[in-house]
Amino acid sequence: MSAVKNANICAILERNVTHAGVAPAAAAGYAGALVPKSVAAAGSLPGGTPADTETIFDLASVSKPVVACTLMRLSVQGDVDLQAPLGSFVPEARGSGSEHLPVELFLAHRAGLEAHRALFAPLLQGRAVSRERALRTAARARRADCAGEAPLAGFAPVYSDLGYILLGAVIEAVTAEPLDAVVERELALPLGLELGSARQVRRRRPGFDREVAPTEIVRARGGLLRGIVHDENAWALSGHAASGHAGLFGTVHDVLAFGLALLDALAGRSQWLSREALQALVRLRPGGTLRAGFDGKSAGVSSAGALSGPETFGHLGFTGTSLWCDPGAGVTSVLLTNRVYPTRDNPKIRAARPLVHDALWAEARRLLPEGPNP
Repeated sequence: MSAVKNANICAILERNVTHAGVAPAAAAGYAGALVPKSVAAAGSLPGGTPADTETIFDLASVSKPVVACTLMRLSVQGDVDLQAPLGSFVPEARGSGSEHLPVELFLAHRAGLEAHRALFAPLLQGRAVSRERALRTAARARRADCAGEAPLAGFAPVYSDLGYILLGAVIEAVTAEPLDAVVERELALPLGLELGSARQVRRRRPGFDREVAPTEIVRARGGLLRGIVHDENAWALSGHAASGHAGLFGTVHDVLAFGLALLDALAGRSQWLSREALQALVRLRPGGTLRAGFDGKSAGVSSAGALSGPETFGHLGFTGTSLWCDPGAGVTSVLLTNRVYPTRDNPKIRAARPLVHDALWAEARRLLPEGPNP
């Protein structure tokens, strides 16, 4: 699908993101089955190079829905049973409270794990990080109120990077391949995306290090992070590859195309993933808005904006990225920024996200024909 570079979206980004001090660079767009893809960019990269719609961003946790769909593809193909216990795939989970819990609960953030552990801490002391020890730590990082056998629907949901680190290990165990290679085979290539880990995108695009938006300046990691994953645990565990919770890079075109593929799957017009397979990931689950690999629209002020429909699902990324898909309208909207540059101590993205996404929904709605949508 060709894209229109939309002056209105550029103005939206300048008003709400770059000129508002949210992030120095941004790209955004919308697309739908009945709405042509429209994209724009604003701001600049180091050296004054203008950001454009080919600028590459660290997607951060927008990697999670990509990993979830990759795992679902493997499940459909019979390579992994999502009801099988984690310990049957990840030896480091054996002997922990996570050993006998089904993989699906980790997908849905309902396996009783803590949100985060600083698995990268040895690097700060000049020591190497042991992947095996990190996985054992992740599997044992259980919340105090989540002991014993899990309820059928899982424990109360708590968003957990640790669960997705373990899911990355599941994928690598069943395929005997690096996670980024499996994502490329099961998702990027079938959908025609350049999205991938830093090492993959660098290999495809010789200008990667000039075209990627910088993230944070971190003295302990040598200064400016550019073309290097921002997430410390992903860097410690996977380097220039990818982890289950973070590590993928892409452009606004890549993320929009992924969102469209999700809407196509839900509408039953995809050979990549069936309606039933994707519905198993995005269906409502008890206890909160978290789905399996995705989040839903929260009550009150949502980062998806007020104009998105009640069935809207998507995901946010810590670096300032977001993807939202509205099945009712048949439209997906994307915002990519590097709001962590030069420091993560900048919370302005919270107010900017709903404003930008509402503006994108409004732009897309103007192009929708009257009557029922797909």
